[in-house]
Amino acid sequence: MNVEIAYIGGSSTLGIGFPEKFLPPDVKFIKEETFTTPYGQSPKIYFLEIGTKKVVHVKMHGWRPGVSRRDASLQVFWVFQQLGVNKIFSEGGVGAVNHLLELRDYVIPTDYLDFTMRKDVHLTSNYLLIMRKPTCPEINRALFESAKTHAKGRVFQRGIYACTDGRHFESVAEVAFLKNAGADVIGQSMVPEVYLAREIGACYGRIDLVVNYAEGIIKEWEHEELKDIYYNDALTNLQIVTEAILNFNPQNTCECQDFRKETLLKLE
Repeated sequence: MNVEIAYIGGSSTLGIGFPEKFLPPDVKFIKEETFTTPYGQSPKIYFLEIGTKKVVHVKMHGWRPGVSRRDASLQVFWVFQQLGVNKIFSEGGVGAVNHLLELRDYVIPTDYLDFTMRKDVHLTSNYLLIMRKPTCPEINRALFESAKTHAKGRVFQRGIYACTDGRHFESVAEVAFLKNAGADVIGQSMVPEVYLAREIGACYGRIDLVVNYAEGIIKEWEHEELKDIYYNDALTNLQIVTEAILNFNPQNTCECQDFRKETLLKLE
């Protein structure tokens, strides 16, 4: 089966139980399947129809107990590659580093800072990946237009996403360091997704909901407030992504495909 569009679910929609417990009106569940990959058994891959579009979906970036996040990402993107995915929508929850951001604002990242420590997260060594424009402007535009309709907070079309390993939140000193480095938000999932998408020749875009202030920013975050956003904003977040996919009409004017080159580093 060839499926061109993938939707990577994150923390901002996990609380609604999509797609097992809840499906929006324009989304049809087809089947779920797991795949045997070179990196272990994949997470559940959900086959959906959003309007007339065939879409594959994975929950929470493929992360699950007993599997490293490195292996989970490799499993997911190996499956995407086998299915022929070339457009990837992703989402998540992030901490605000930029003092101008408020809770429930949305940021569509256009660049990133990689402060993860996972190594050798790649499917092959065949390509040189140019990360000049890491996210796809066409996917970003679709997410922005959808978010303008549904968002409770403001929507920002650009921003820098600092990615750390987690699972813990960052310290005050780490946040100050990332702020000085130029970060607007902090999360844990854009890397390695952005690399692996480019490696398989797919466009990648995402939208992130501000769910807390990072440590040392504005005020100390509160668990009850985080919990409230997690459960009560999940439907809005899901509507933003599924409507963006529903109305997505790619013109293929982006440069994403041009930023993957054959490697020159070949051993004879």
